[in-house]
Amino acid sequence: MKPYLIAEPALRRLELTITRRLDGLLQGEHLGLVPGPGSEPAESRPYTAGDDVRRMDWNVTARTNEPHVRDLVADRELEIWALLDATASMDFGTAAMEKRELALSALASVGFLTQRTGNRIGAHLLHGGGVRTLPARTGRPHLMALLQAAFALPRTPPGVAEPLLGVAAEQLGRVVRRRGLVVVVSDFLDTPETWELPLRRLTARHQVLAVEVLDPRELTLPDVGILTLVDPETGRRREVATGSARLRRRYAEAAAGQRDAIAQALRRAGATHMRLRTDRDWVRDLVKHVMRQRRFASLAATPMGQAGPPGRAGSQAAPSRQELPPDGASRQGLPPDRLSRGTARTQDAPPSGRRRPPEGGGDAA
Repeated sequence: MKPYLIAEPALRRLELTITRRLDGLLQGEHLGLVPGPGSEPAESRPYTAGDDVRRMDWNVTARTNEPHVRDLVADRELEIWALLDATASMDFGTAAMEKRELALSALASVGFLTQRTGNRIGAHLLHGGGVRTLPARTGRPHLMALLQAAFALPRTPPGVAEPLLGVAAEQLGRVVRRRGLVVVVSDFLDTPETWELPLRRLTARHQVLAVEVLDPRELTLPDVGILTLVDPETGRRREVATGSARLRRRYAEAAAGQRDAIAQALRRAGATHMRLRTDRDWVRDLVKHVMRQRRFASLAATPMGQAGPPGRAGSQAAPSRQELPPDGASRQGLPPDRLSRGTARTQDAPPSGRRRPPEGGGDAA
């Protein structure tokens, strides 16, 4: 049977699952990816020192007897690139699904939740035969073709040399010119020294989301007697006596140290880290991560010292939101121009070229 005949029903079921459980929760406006004011009016908020007086909202100022300014939203097309790891180490799973299937689900979540708003999505597919590049385009037909290509990637036989994740990340950095979102889906089992620097270069220009996919057997070893272990990338076999409590403890400690090293490397690279497991509800984990990052982004985008009085119209600043899972990010995951440009300045030193509004809300030049 042709691969696309197998992939089509599976992708349709996956699309139904994603849109039914996530649609409406992760939707929102994303900030512009280039510096400069937007053209779409947003919410009003109390004036703080340093705000441009040309954005004064005189209607709200007159109603509340307190100076207010109107924020602007720069809503532009977002370009998304995904780096999907489909090497031999991803062809493993002992729970509800394999790591490769979970990685494809994460990629589909990004695609289905962004393609309907006109955003462009492209992909780099890393597998045993090298790196396959699919250009960024808009529309559902392109997204379905991209997911079918990822679904039909052949499995790599054991012992076949495969490209490293860091090499694929470097290649992605050379291809992607426009600022946007980069989603890296992998188990990150390569040594962090090989991919940390390429990811750091990506985060210098893009917002990077690192989706770590893992299986519970990679964290703990069960007591099942003599167990034959096979390295899927090298083909090496080894028999292990899992009845030893000391061996299982050392395995768990080594696995925890490995995951801690991965998390620290991703943090140093400036990428937002999300962890998905094959034995858990990955949709629920995705939602929890997005909501947590949305709170972080809201705090990062709130100007210092801004606190509107409760109960007054227009007194609360609208939190900045991005579209995409994840639609918010911490300061480490944001490019410099995505950080809040509303940092408050002291009253004694207003910026040059800007004037404070009059106390009573009168006319300003």
